[in-house]
Amino acid sequence: MGIIAWILLGLLAGIIAKMLMPGKDPGGIIITTLIGIAGGLLGGWLGKVVFDVDSIDGFFDLSTWIAAVVGALILLAVYRLFTRRR
Repeated sequence: MGIIAWILLGLLAGIIAKMLMPGKDPGGIIITTLIGIAGGLLGGWLGKVVFDVDSIDGFFDLSTWIAAVVGALILLAVYRLFTRRR
């Protein structure tokens, strides 16, 4: 996947993760995109390590989207833990 596809996937995965995790988040579209992109990478890595599958195949593969959203959910939860302590 190209860089534009990763950014688009990250943006959408971050938005989906925010919709699945109720509550107010301190962060706008930039933070959402960054969390989504990093979540996609994290989800792909976890899929490879835990399940021994290549979960980042292509932009339109369901496994790519699931990995990105799960990774974004994990990072969003960690982000909320650190921002609430301030």
